[in-house]
Amino acid sequence: MKNNDEYSILVVDDDAAVRDVLVTLLRDVGYNVSDTGSPEEALKLVSERSFDLVLSDILMPEMDGLTLLRKIHLKVSDLPVILLTAYPDLELSIEALKHGAHDFIIKPFNLEYVLHAVKKALNYCEGVRLQKEYNKRLENTVVERTAELREALQKIKAASMEIIERLTVAAEYRDEDTASHIRRISLYSRLIAEELSMPPDFIENITYASPMHDVGKIGIPDGILLKPGKLTEEEFEIARGHADIGYEILKGSSYPVIQMGASIALTHHERWDGTGYPSGLRGEEIPVEGRIVMLVDQYDALRSTRPYKRGFSHEDTYEIITVGDGRTMPDHFDPSMFDLFLRRHKEFKKIFDENT
Repeated sequence: MKNNDEYSILVVDDDAAVRDVLVTLLRDVGYNVSDTGSPEEALKLVSERSFDLVLSDILMPEMDGLTLLRKIHLKVSDLPVILLTAYPDLELSIEALKHGAHDFIIKPFNLEYVLHAVKKALNYCEGVRLQKEYNKRLENTVVERTAELREALQKIKAASMEIIERLTVAAEYRDEDTASHIRRISLYSRLIAEELSMPPDFIENITYASPMHDVGKIGIPDGILLKPGKLTEEEFEIARGHADIGYEILKGSSYPVIQMGASIALTHHERWDGTGYPSGLRGEEIPVEGRIVMLVDQYDALRSTRPYKRGFSHEDTYEIITVGDGRTMPDHFDPSMFDLFLRRHKEFKKIFDENT
């Protein structure tokens, strides 16, 4: 990871006051910052100079942020762009993500979160750079010995997993324990898939895809996700929408890992007894990857501390899953996976304890 003074950031906003706040904030922590109120000038700067990140308002009279986003990516395809908006909208969020937006910052913004989002985007930028380096290294080692090629392929795979993790963190940045949660979901899912003797390709795919289960949370307002008290019926319905949003973001890919990620995002809240959402699927109507992640996500959610609840011990979590507490019941889980949990629950505890 480079030092802050090695990164260049471009701020684009027609509101000079907003630009001044962002420029001062970013320069104070050492970043090299340029700013402009003109999208056309921003495109000219991107063409002439090298930037690591762009922060752009989504609504500007001269050119809207989505158009600027598309034009920037025509010039520099992997340049991360964070959009600033005072009017969060789910459809607009999904559209922006499809066009390559890295993240959103809601106005009026929290300065500490701005720095967090910027750091996260620069980490992503660094991951992309690593991916390019690994790809180039692979090209140079094709003619070398099989062992060297295998090592290079492993490095590519590791870089790809890192990028998936960074993109998943973008959806769950509001949880401080996000990186640990993502790692645990991956490990639990791999454990179950191996114990079920699933094919090697399935085991590898679910290891990478399971962390994408909640990517749709990027479209759910903070006021609902972080509400300390019980959600109203209307708020709960909005929160439920993260399953459909995640599927919309991931669907249509030609890559098996992303295809499985779309399936998991859509079905990881379905229940074996048909009482889940969004479609009320029952039994084997639910894809096996959705059934796996439903169980492991439930275990990890019960163990984890959140703004609206305390984390339970392993022993209490085991009792809730195996006996039930009204909200969580044994009938919610695939019987074969439920039996596996009964046999191997201590390994779930070990994964949680070693990755917290």
